[in-house]
Amino acid sequence: MKKVPLIVSILLAVCARLYAAPIELLPAFSPEDRVLVFAPHPDDESIGTAGVIQRALQAGARVHVVCYTNGDNNEFAFIVYEKRLTFRKGEFLHMGEVRRHETIAAMDVLGVHGSGVRFMGYPDYGTMDILTKYWETDKPFRSMLPRVTRVSYPDALSVGAPFVGESILRDVKTVLQAFRPTKIFVSHPADTNRDHQTLYIFLRVALWDLGGTIPAPQVFPYLIHVIGWPVPRGSHPELPLNPPADLAESTWFTLPLDAGEVAGKAVAIALHKSQIVYNPPYLYTFARSNELFSDVDPLELKKSSPGGVDWQHVVCQRVSRKQKNTVCINSNALSYGLADNRLLIRMELRTRLDKNLGTQFLLLGYSTKVPFARMPKLAVTIGVMGMKIKNKRQVLFVPDARYWFEGNTLMISLPLACLGNPDYIFARVRRNLVRLPLNVSTWRILDIKP
Repeated sequence: MKKVPLIVSILLAVCARLYAAPIELLPAFSPEDRVLVFAPHPDDESIGTAGVIQRALQAGARVHVVCYTNGDNNEFAFIVYEKRLTFRKGEFLHMGEVRRHETIAAMDVLGVHGSGVRFMGYPDYGTMDILTKYWETDKPFRSMLPRVTRVSYPDALSVGAPFVGESILRDVKTVLQAFRPTKIFVSHPADTNRDHQTLYIFLRVALWDLGGTIPAPQVFPYLIHVIGWPVPRGSHPELPLNPPADLAESTWFTLPLDAGEVAGKAVAIALHKSQIVYNPPYLYTFARSNELFSDVDPLELKKSSPGGVDWQHVVCQRVSRKQKNTVCINSNALSYGLADNRLLIRMELRTRLDKNLGTQFLLLGYSTKVPFARMPKLAVTIGVMGMKIKNKRQVLFVPDARYWFEGNTLMISLPLACLGNPDYIFARVRRNLVRLPLNVSTWRILDIKP
């Protein structure tokens, strides 16, 4: 009888797979490849790409691993691992050092040694605030548990760098310019972890800024944190890792792993003892017969024709589940468009009550003509009190911004000027008290066509 839940989980995974997009093989590695792995926290490089690292090294490629944060904000893991309760900031920096050494040990087992593993040391669970609020300021972000405002790890890439957007973007560019990767593996913009999301965005901005100065690499995002995925949890090396049905429109790449590579990945994961001890099954869930990678294609927004708005839809195709708020099958739940130098957003709400629960759109403009630090980073909130717009940490009054409802459909119209007349927009929608389908809530790149 104990096998019944496992069988049911496997059947659910197979059914969800039927709704997913076709999967292609990850391009093969060669001795000419320079493979860069960006990990949001120590352990993500092992969970998401230990197979990639082994395969690339076997092919004779160079591999470089860079950790974005030291993962020093996981208080529960600290308590379970250290078996003591503390609120001293130095203790959390100590936890960051523990996790750094775990990654070094894991990468040493896989074959990446010495300067092939670097750490940036930015604040765990703080980089979303930095990305959206802390630019052009002399008051850096203050990390939650370590309670520091600068990179405080002695072996970090830029010791003493303030916790502001310019510091992170500069370090990402430094890594790209020094290593000149041909293939980059980075966290996915649909990942529910905030640091995973922002690392992807900082990488995209850095690559745009450096366009033409370094060879254009292939980028392969990997997914770690998704509610209810993957199933079943625990060590099942015989099972494949299938994409979440929520991301059915994405193109996926798979890297099949042989038994030796799966075993090597499990060994690397086991070295992250501080994270395994408080949730033993979770990390081993990713030591399976393959690794998965995908990206979310940009939405190309074109000026509307006289006949109407050329809406670009975020198509949501998801198999039914018990949580009613997450069911969304073949629905254009979220759409973007352009008209008269204005960004238009259309979002279908399920009930009239949803109008008062609050919807927030994060909109970050990028321009080839203006440094990213100076571009607007808007949080547009629609709720019971109407529309509120903030640029970074300041309330912004945009007289010709407006919103309205057409039945249960929310409509928003914003002048492109308030976004800095961008070439691209990073866009994401959030709801209060309602969990959105993954494909709707992921960050999207809006490509503004002239």
